[in-house]
Amino acid sequence: MSKSMAYKHYIRALSKWPKDALRPECQFQDVMRRRIESSFASGTVNEKAELENANILYSLLENRYIKKYPIRGTLLEPASKPTHFTDLMKELEAAPTRTRWQQTLNRWKGMLRFK
Repeated sequence: MSKSMAYKHYIRALSKWPKDALRPECQFQDVMRRRIESSFASGTVNEKAELENANILYSLLENRYIKKYPIRGTLLEPASKPTHFTDLMKELEAAPTRTRWQQTLNRWKGMLRFK
């Protein structure tokens, strides 16, 4: 296994990547690590391109793009349902802690919509 600079940057960035509570069996870090290890094990690696890719991971970790291009105005408050995105975030935060019964109940609630 090559211990190139790009490989070290990849591993460091992936170690800082947050865990996905919504899908604990399929983590981004694990998938990327397998891809990186297989490409570096083959020996044919473009070091410059891999460093650029590692830099992209760091930029996502540091939220460079949300700082550079902040969301302004009413983009997060659509006229049809102004609380859509706040409701979505609440739902995503609550989903990993639900029991199987609560998941089934929510699925039924979604199928049956009374007005």
